[in-house]
Amino acid sequence: MATLRHIAIRTADPEATAAWYRAAFGLTEVGRARNGVYLSDGDINIAILRLRTEHSGASARPGLDHFGFVVDDLEVTARRLAAMGAERLPNAPLPGNEFEVKYRGPDGQVFDISAHGWAGARCNRGALSE
Repeated sequence: MATLRHIAIRTADPEATAAWYRAAFGLTEVGRARNGVYLSDGDINIAILRLRTEHSGASARPGLDHFGFVVDDLEVTARRLAAMGAERLPNAPLPGNEFEVKYRGPDGQVFDISAHGWAGARCNRGALSE
């Protein structure tokens, strides 16, 4: 079974939004990048990302951007998603990040899958990803 392990939101001020979520829910900061701040409760991460993306140069809408699943077998899951009509999106891996593959689901919502998970979130096998 795939397990939900992160959600990503877009905001004009990732620093302020991250500070708010840390204070409101006691989340731990598990990483930073040019695009934002990464928080975790140890099971699920919240990626708080800038509105303007490095890759497109365009501004995204504020709010929910995408969510991510850890899967046991990346290739098996990719074949199942293809058979179900999910659109695979271009990869844009960043240095230091675990490999993930982005898709667009039936209602246009973007999600990604990873066999390794994301720093600070639990992977399928119960251990925290490093």
